Amino acid sequence: MEAARAHVHVSGRVQGVCFRAATCDEAERLGLVGWVRNLHDGRVEAVFEGPREKVDEAVAWCRHGPPAAEVSRVEVSFEAPTGEFRGFATTW
Repeated sequence: MEAARAHVHVSGRVQGVCFRAATCDEAERLGLVGWVRNLHDGRVEAVFEGPREKVDEAVAWCRHGPPAAEVSRVEVSFEAPTGEFRGFATTW
């Protein structure tokens, strides 16, 4: 299965609604590695790495997020996987 890496920026009401925690849960459920963090401008940023099909599922999940979120925009750039991660974490 082809490996992929997606760098995602999510806009909308995505902070203070458990978006980061839910993203970690979803990434772990999918068997992905990478990280997620809040940005000072109110967006959430994440990097997902793993099998392309699972990365695509994580990106699709970001388009709605957890129940309390209101996602207005998702920007995605696909990059070459680096293999640098050992798990999925929240960063600051």
